[in-house]
Parts: sequence; structure tokens; C-alpha cells
Amino acid sequence: MIHIFTALIPIFSLIMIGYFLKKIKFPSKEFWPQADKLTYFILMPSLLIYKLSTANLKGVDGLNFVATAIFAISFVFILLIIINKLFKFKGDAFTSIVQGGIRFNTYVFLALVDSIFGDKGLVLAAILMTFVIPFINILCISSFALYINNNKLTFIYLLKSIITNPLIIACFIGGMINFLGVQLPVIADKILAILSSAALPLGLLSVGFGLVLKEINSSKNEIFNANLAKLIITPIIMFLVAKLFNLDDFMISILIIFAVLPTAPSSFVLARQLGGDINLMSSIITVQTLLSILFIIFVLNYFV
Repeated sequence: MIHIFTALIPIFSLIMIGYFLKKIKFPSKEFWPQADKLTYFILMPSLLIYKLSTANLKGVDGLNFVATAIFAISFVFILLIIINKLFKFKGDAFTSIVQGGIRFNTYVFLALVDSIFGDKGLVLAAILMTFVIPFINILCISSFALYINNNKLTFIYLLKSIITNPLIIACFIGGMINFLGVQLPVIADKILAILSSAALPLGLLSVGFGLVLKEINSSKNEIFNANLAKLIITPIIMFLVAKLFNLDDFMISILIIFAVLPTAPSSFVLARQLGGDINLMSSIITVQTLLSILFIIFVLNYFV
């Protein structure tokens, strides 16, 4: 149990420090959105390229590993559609429930995997992200197309959201460098290493900045269903499918951690762009981020 708290406390402490810095407006309110852009477009891609380009990928059963995650996410997505038939949520609210139910926080995921499993875990996490991020984007944008009338939702928009995602691009570049056996120049390698070291701390601080406690309002049914799907149903389905595919314990541990992560702060951005319920989305992000601490402790205690 001690090693669990050793892994978790620094990560969630950084998130709370980010929230505290937001409350005292340090260094400024304008700083954090720009810091988040820096992390998303420069620091995090550097980390992924650096780790993937030098990783040992021999013997990695990536196909079943990724297939397990995609099957579990698909199941939860379909289940949410069925739940919506019963409760008949408003269209904009349901898109926020979908994002809360199937998206994940990249920063928390990579920080946890790095803290617990080191480079070997980070490589598997990067492989998973390469395929899961585009798939989740397709499902989320499809939900907006189905439940909200919005002329922005075209195939071109969907394709652009995938091929311009810096994390997907970074995973592809790092994977190709590894596959082709290219040796990066020492200077480039050192630059990536330095940028990588800043990615997770600044990313976690930005997560804390994104917490909006005052937005937790009366949408209890919507928040409950999003949390039920993300924190309870997803890990159960993920575990059952992983066992069906006969994955080893190491892969199962990473998949279960992935399953209980809070939804992505970028869900708010997509909700704002495409007409979702932004107040509900911010509530789901905040509640899940706080609740996920308990579920991650449980998962780490029983699966790691």
C-alpha cells in the first residue's frame, strides 16, 4: 500500500497545486492556457517521440492489447446510447456524458504509468494512445453529429481532428524512428530528453488549473451516468476482455489504470466548439478528477 501512495501522492499533489495557483492567480490567469498549449504541442510530443524512438518493442503483443481497449470503449459507448434511450437526456447534455464516459486524461495516464512502471509502461501507453485517441475522437464527434445539429461536423473536420493531433503525430514519428532503426543525433536526443522532463509536471499543473468546483450544479443524473460508465463499467469490461485475449498481468494493469482515468480536460474545448453543454462538461471533468483518486487507489491495490 505504501508504494501506491508513493506513486499517487506526487501526481495528485501537482494537480492540487495547479488548482491552488489558479485560485491565487499566479503567475497570471493568462499564463496557464498558454502553458497548456506548450505542453500539448511541444513538451508531451517530445516525451512520446523520445520514449518510443528508443524503446524495445520486441515481443510486445500490441494487437490484442489495443483491441482490448477499443472493444471496451465501444461497449461503453453503445451502453451510453442505450441509457440515453431510457433517460432521454438533452442532446447537448448527452454529448458531455459521452465524453465523460469514454475519454481519458493523457497527462494523468502517462504520469501514473511512468511513476509505477517506468519506460516499459510508457511505451505501452504510447502504443495504446496511437490507436485509441483517433478512435475516441471518431466516437465523440459522431455523438455530436447524431445528437446536435451542427454544420461544422463534416468528414473533413473529423479527419483534421485526427491527423493534426500532436500526440498522434508524435507517436507515429517515434514509432517510425524505432521501426526504421534511425539513430537520432546526440544533440536532438538531449533536447528531447530535456523537453520530456518538463512535460508531465507542467501537464499535471494544467489539469489542476482546469478544475472548476463552482460549476458542480444540479445535473446529478448526468454526472452520475458519466461517472458510472467511466469509473465502474469501463474497468470491469476492460478486465473481462483482457482475460478473454489472454493478456499478461503487466498489460492488464496498464489497461485497468487507463480505464479508471478521469476524462480529458480537452473535452471542454470540444463541447464549446461543437455546441455541447459546457457547464455540465466542466462538472464532469472536475468530479471525475477528484473521484478517480479513490478508484485508482483501488485498482493499484488489486491489479498492480
